[in-house]
Amino acid sequence: MLVAVATIRMKDLFATIMLVGIYGLLSASFFVAMDAVDVAFTEAAVGAGISTLLMLVAITMTGRSENTTRHKPLLALVVVVITGGLLIYGTLDMPYFGAKDAPIHTHVAPRYINDSKQEIGVQNIVTSVLASYRAFDTLGEVVVIFTAGIGVLALLSVAHPARQNEKSDKIESYNDSMHKQHLVVRIVAKMLIPFILLFALYVQFHGDFGPGGGFQAGVIFAAAIILYTMLFGINTARRVINQSFIQLIAATGVLLYASVGVVSMLNGGNFLDYNVLSLNPIAGQHLGILLIELGVGCTVASVMTIIFFNLADRREMQLSIKKHRKKDKDSTPC
Repeated sequence: MLVAVATIRMKDLFATIMLVGIYGLLSASFFVAMDAVDVAFTEAAVGAGISTLLMLVAITMTGRSENTTRHKPLLALVVVVITGGLLIYGTLDMPYFGAKDAPIHTHVAPRYINDSKQEIGVQNIVTSVLASYRAFDTLGEVVVIFTAGIGVLALLSVAHPARQNEKSDKIESYNDSMHKQHLVVRIVAKMLIPFILLFALYVQFHGDFGPGGGFQAGVIFAAAIILYTMLFGINTARRVINQSFIQLIAATGVLLYASVGVVSMLNGGNFLDYNVLSLNPIAGQHLGILLIELGVGCTVASVMTIIFFNLADRREMQLSIKKHRKKDKDSTPC
């Protein structure tokens, strides 16, 4: 609670981002204490990991300090208080936290706990729920992530100035000068990035047996790419990572997920019913979960990378405009 209040009161945006990352780590520790390891894994990777990196890139365009508010948003305060009151009123009829007679503990949870191993054949019950029992809901989440990536492309996509003036005026990115000064960090990163990518693959294909899956693996994979970009420069990263290919992978992930459901229907089952994917229903479940988790990982990793590169492109465009304005000013005769 103290971290949340400090985050609201802080005017230094960099310090605010650091506090948000700390809040994400604290939330992850709470989930671990509640034996929700999969949720803790996701919170640590997203809340304290990739979100912090993306916000750090964002403040390079907005500035580090928050502008002073010239008015008191009383109307906004009233709306927030009323909305909060309605939400609290709506929770009064809900069962108490941890109540054994709650509907979820008397109907849904026993089915998952007692029957998932026989029906799905996966040791990790969370994976069974997200990838099989609630596969259609998870497909919706993947579509939302993909839509967010498309929205970022539509709003922030810019013509890269370095490509337009590659021969006459090569523009350095916002971190190209930084990475030349940190030789030790670059060497350590070269050693760690392959292991980070390998760990992402482990998380991707180990979700059936322990905490992990496509969401966590995709974020870790994207974090490795972002780390490489921040240390070696965005121009270097563009030569290594093809942006068109990344966009294709984002769409392919969603298409792969949906195609599993279509194939299930063509084989006589329901949409995303993996039992019909093989003669053995358990083998069909394993195959379906493997394919849809792969689609989730591809989409998440690609969308996170797309968002980062578009933010960096926007920052580079701003630097290019400032540089050309300075040149025009210096060349203007007095």
